[in-house]
Amino acid sequence: MGCQSNDELKVFVDEARTVTKHGKVANYIPALGKADPDDLSIAVHYPDGKCFSAGDIEGKITLQSISKVIALALVLMDRGRDEVFKRVGMEPTGDPFNSIAKLETMAPAKPLNPMINAGALVVTHLIKGETVDERFGRLVDFVRGLAGDSAISFNEEVARSELETANLNRSLCYFLKQHHIIEEDVEQLLDLYTKQCAIEMDCLGLARIGLVFAMNGKDPESGKQMMPVDVARICKTFMVTCGMYNASGEFAIKVGIPAKSGVSGGIMGAVPGKAGIGIFGPALDEKGNSIAGIKLLELLSKQYKLSMF
Repeated sequence: MGCQSNDELKVFVDEARTVTKHGKVANYIPALGKADPDDLSIAVHYPDGKCFSAGDIEGKITLQSISKVIALALVLMDRGRDEVFKRVGMEPTGDPFNSIAKLETMAPAKPLNPMINAGALVVTHLIKGETVDERFGRLVDFVRGLAGDSAISFNEEVARSELETANLNRSLCYFLKQHHIIEEDVEQLLDLYTKQCAIEMDCLGLARIGLVFAMNGKDPESGKQMMPVDVARICKTFMVTCGMYNASGEFAIKVGIPAKSGVSGGIMGAVPGKAGIGIFGPALDEKGNSIAGIKLLELLSKQYKLSMF
């Protein structure tokens, strides 16, 4: 079922778009630097199958850090929570998402949570399979199932661009390998991770995945339980505490819904029991979040009382 254009949402989009001039696209990844900073679109998907939208929701976005939540769900199903949290912590951090600082001062040197890059690399390391292709195939199949779209793939140009500029993530991998938190070839892991971040879909797909998390892991359209309730709960909790990088506390106060952002300008929201939200606005604030996307969610949360707090 497609998405209906909605005039009320369009008013909010137009108001939120006024802040894009204060943001910048993620040009440190050359392929992402080509985006139009004034783009802004939203899809809101409800359990009864209805979907409302504003802006160009057909435009494709790469998941980037939004993929961290989906990979975490898969790995919790693959490995169980005890094994996962032996290698990665559960605590928020005030540091930037790509920081190495805390790893050096923690004992053991495991990453604080799965939403920062160091933690996400550990999670991706734990995806089961013999080869990069097999592991990536399992992740993409899971994403396709969640989004209800069998055509989802990854953007090869973005993946290549990220792999060529991945020196900070490479450093994190070597540090983690030194401390036996990861135990595979670093280049192999980075190949898998950059492909994971380059998985591509539109806002509607993003909203549908958000809805599955919002509905405790169940796809309300098919009635299928896509992940155990406890896995959905853990993922949503991380979205609240760490999903918006080191702006997560402020976001929880101003918006108050589980959400995960990515440096492509995507935001996936999961309003518990109510709706999934997919947003694309590539102009980022200094923390790496979509500046207009956050503004849009603030406006919607206030108007419709969406905060879970």
